[in-house]
Amino acid sequence: MTRIIVAFPKAENGKNIKNVLVRNGYQVVCVCTNGAQVIQEANGLQDGIVVCTYKLSDMIYQELVECLPPGFDTIVISTKDQWVENGTPGIVGLAVPLKIHELLSTVEMVSYNLERKRRKRRQAPRKRTKEEQELVDRAKAILMERNQMTEDEAHRYLQKTSMDNGTSFTETAQMILGMLDQ
Repeated sequence: MTRIIVAFPKAENGKNIKNVLVRNGYQVVCVCTNGAQVIQEANGLQDGIVVCTYKLSDMIYQELVECLPPGFDTIVISTKDQWVENGTPGIVGLAVPLKIHELLSTVEMVSYNLERKRRKRRQAPRKRTKEEQELVDRAKAILMERNQMTEDEAHRYLQKTSMDNGTSFTETAQMILGMLDQ
């Protein structure tokens, strides 16, 4: 579930937005009154949405967006003349007067996009470190030498063994090195 940080200079306005979001099933982490609080909260999270106004007590939304960790999208609520539509990724603008259904549909859209990014990040294959790759290469070399396998056959053997045992490729290479070095 997407976590939301609400940031308004007046705490009362922020609480009103929070209440609307919570009533509609969203998880609001906190309500902040300045950018420093938002940044502090955001650093404790992996990703999420910041709903804020054009200007907080210590910075404007553009400065806030620059300081947020990657993985955060921002919904800015302001007048049309304050809002700069420059197509910056991760920033969506909502004009005041704010309609609740516009806020909710925008949060839903941004939340859906974050969820897609999160899924994509999880499905991306993990890169092996240099040490892990050297370990795998040593295991392949031993298999090739002792069992007269080609590199492809050694790779497939490691792959099949790791899948059969439910272990990672690197753990399987370590296991083979441990068994064959004895």
